[in-house]
Amino acid sequence: MRYKLLIADDEPHIRLLLAQTFEDLEDEGVELIVAENGRDALHLIQEERPQLVFLDVMMPHLNGMEVCNKVKNELILPDIHIVLLTAKGQDVDRQKGVEVGADAYLTKPFDPDFLLKMARKVFHLPQ
Repeated sequence: MRYKLLIADDEPHIRLLLAQTFEDLEDEGVELIVAENGRDALHLIQEERPQLVFLDVMMPHLNGMEVCNKVKNELILPDIHIVLLTAKGQDVDRQKGVEVGADAYLTKPFDPDFLLKMARKVFHLPQ
């Protein structure tokens, strides 16, 4: 089975860091897909059906919460694992992430090794 992982962030350096974090997974059959804004992320989710999405909360066109809500509650795609990444770490923000259906809510700065372990677990790849 071919796996797909979507990285959606409007900050080029964050996209690059995430791509570097997951580049070893490409040798294990994971295709990396990248989006620069929420509208593109939603389009790619609908077209490519990635199993795992790392989604920035604050992005132009559609924010990560809106994208997550559309995927989980409107399109009803429960098999897509969504991890919201954000600088907003307050409880009210986390609660909103849970309400829109996020599978995980992580604050920046994040630990790349933790994200890689999370991806390996979602894809059922050896740790």
